[in-house]
Amino acid sequence: MSRRDLLDVVVVGAGVVGAAAALAFARDGLEVALVETREPPRWNAERPDLRVYAFAPDNAALLNDLGVWAGVREARLQPYRAMRVWDAAGGGELHFDADAFGRRELGWIVEHGLLVDKLWAALPAAGVQLHCPDQVESLELDAPDSVGVILQGGRRLRARLVVAADGAESKLRRLSGIDAPTHDYGQRGLVAYVDSELSHEATCWQRFLPGGPLAFLPTLGDAGAHDRRSSIVWTLPEAEAERLLASDDASFLIELERAFAGRLGALTRVSRRAAFPLRRQLAQRYVSGRVVIAGDAAHVVHPLAGQGVNLGLRDIAALRGSLKQAHQRGLDPGSPTRLARWARERRSENALAAYGFEGLNRVFSNDDVAATLLRGPMLGLAGKLPPLTHYFWKRAAGL
Repeated sequence: MSRRDLLDVVVVGAGVVGAAAALAFARDGLEVALVETREPPRWNAERPDLRVYAFAPDNAALLNDLGVWAGVREARLQPYRAMRVWDAAGGGELHFDADAFGRRELGWIVEHGLLVDKLWAALPAAGVQLHCPDQVESLELDAPDSVGVILQGGRRLRARLVVAADGAESKLRRLSGIDAPTHDYGQRGLVAYVDSELSHEATCWQRFLPGGPLAFLPTLGDAGAHDRRSSIVWTLPEAEAERLLASDDASFLIELERAFAGRLGALTRVSRRAAFPLRRQLAQRYVSGRVVIAGDAAHVVHPLAGQGVNLGLRDIAALRGSLKQAHQRGLDPGSPTRLARWARERRSENALAAYGFEGLNRVFSNDDVAATLLRGPMLGLAGKLPPLTHYFWKRAAGL
């Protein structure tokens, strides 16, 4: 294979993290190929995606730099200006407010399908070679300066670096010999859209319950109720999630309103519902030769803080900085030292986040008497210490 045919990067997996990675690397002048098993459906404004993200400012800045954030904003984007967290057992409330941080908003609620749609639309103009539908069949790891990627369709790609962003069940991670131990929480995250009697006030609400946290995230509703629609993420024991999925809409809304203590008044409408299993999955390493893993392929965390996609995009932002520096200096982007430095930084931050979210889930998702007596006052105390709330928010915002 000639040097002309040698790509800089092959990205495998074209969800939010993989598509953003391919677009970022290509915009920085690298030769990039992107492999994906199937083209995503076009985003449909009339059928909102149940999967939404609480998008942090640093990642909004990344997508703005990639030229896709404006399109997301024009299509449908809900800023949130406050966060309120409290415990069902009583005690104080943790409150974050944009004004206290000197910002217009703390972040944005955006649909997964919309993000993917806008990222995919930008790929051709950036010069990304798209191989879809296709998937990786095997790897050739025998060359010291490159990796061979054999696709199921028979095509052979060779690159100086391969990025696995193909999800929690990553085939590329497995082919690279990287283990990712999994801890099942025995919970499921139930998601839906609901309309409420009262405005969501551009606020993210989260109430801790013995079975798991219940979050209401503000979204844009119909013209007549644009500020009264929320996306819910309700963490529940598996059996309870199954029961609520099977219940009729009226019964579900009664139980949901009770669980949320009527904070937004009566709940008047619910969309279709879905639930997904919750687990912690952390790869033991992020690099194998010239293959790196990122996003859900490297780390799956509890959704109570809404940080999954934010952590994945931070993997890419850090890797982008390293590759851009190498490209500008004419250096090897896949050098072991460079990749090891990136992996140490990202694995440390992701593990800290994963175990931190797990710890919060354990403390608040139970009815132990001692924990119940302590956790509400702990939230209230944290809410009364501005330096502490500033620290928590800056960690979540990537600032």
